[in-house]
Amino acid sequence: MSVQHTPAPSITPAVLQRLMDEERAPRMLDVRTPGEFRTAHIPGAYNVPLDTLREHRDELLAHLDEEVVLVCRSGGRAQQAEKALAEAGLPNLRVLDGGMVAWETAGAPVNRGPERWDMERQVRLVAGSIVLATGLAGILVPGLHLIGTAVGAGLTYAALSNSCAMGVLLSKLPYNRGPRPDIRAVIAELRSTR
Repeated sequence: MSVQHTPAPSITPAVLQRLMDEERAPRMLDVRTPGEFRTAHIPGAYNVPLDTLREHRDELLAHLDEEVVLVCRSGGRAQQAEKALAEAGLPNLRVLDGGMVAWETAGAPVNRGPERWDMERQVRLVAGSIVLATGLAGILVPGLHLIGTAVGAGLTYAALSNSCAMGVLLSKLPYNRGPRPDIRAVIAELRSTR
């Protein structure tokens, strides 16, 4: 019999900002792709992409003994990271409510780098382009429009399951990956800041 996972409580941008102002900021792990992280991230956050976090969660656990806030674009990937770390036995996890979108909307401080499209925008572009192209080409080639239907079904499943296969595939492109964070460097930095 499996144990049902209870999601960790969220933390609002205002509360996190207050903790940072009081110099009581929790550890912040940003689980977005390196490309997204370089575009904009919360000062003091560590970039540990979701797939890296899942692969090295046991190594990370030894260096995350206090409260940890997980950050992504809007909350979905951070919730997946929270589940992975909670299942590994890490307590004191929270997810930034609304992710970077809410953080930036609140006017909180952000370290900025070169502008890149976020993952959600990339998914909309690719999915929309496939549906548009196959819909138009379906006028000449009967049945081709069904590819667009399959993409629509995939997007519906992605919304219902809070996962996105297309986003996972797009995250593997060089545009999104950039230099992968070295987990040893992240762990050394976690160790040295406490």
